[in-house]
Amino acid sequence: MVTRSDNLPAENVSRGGDGYHIPVLLKETIEGLNIQPSGTYVDCTFGGGGHSRAILEHLDENGVLVAFDQDADAAANLPNDPRIVFIPQNFRHIGRFLKLKNISGVHGILADLGVSSHQFNEPARGFSTRFDANLDMRMNSRQSKTAAEILNTYPEQRLHRMFEQFGEVTNSKTLARTIVAARTSSPFTTIAQFQQVLHSIVKGNPNK
Repeated sequence: MVTRSDNLPAENVSRGGDGYHIPVLLKETIEGLNIQPSGTYVDCTFGGGGHSRAILEHLDENGVLVAFDQDADAAANLPNDPRIVFIPQNFRHIGRFLKLKNISGVHGILADLGVSSHQFNEPARGFSTRFDANLDMRMNSRQSKTAAEILNTYPEQRLHRMFEQFGEVTNSKTLARTIVAARTSSPFTTIAQFQQVLHSIVKGNPNK
């Protein structure tokens, strides 16, 4: 299994003409998979399809590629290729879906983890501090809760745990307490509102 995390700023990621995320270290990643022409492979994070297309180039007519992506935007990047099976879900369901497709084993799994440059560059997605957009931040737009809804409804202790465990925030308790206090007078709706709260407790650049 090859796992990578490309949480790079958008300006540091090479991009194609369509503006979608283009993977870095593509050659090294494909070499690491040691692709067998007739093998079965899984791309856990299809995204712009850069890794998947490279894998397909190394497969013969008997090869199979299963691609996962929960982001609805990713489906528009699918190549017209009968060897690829696209599953519009999070790859945490990989075992169940492979079983449904009668795939008993695979030769390699690729997971390029993190937010893509496409998601950072789309204001409506609400991931980037470069835009004053709605505070969304959903990897899967079909999910019910936006980031704003979480900030406005989660109790202080749950926010504290979330920031500490998943965000590795050193002052997570202070951040949670500040958010709960701020939302009582003005519920969070935009990135700018969240930044304004962060200014009061974060040293240095709150955009980071």
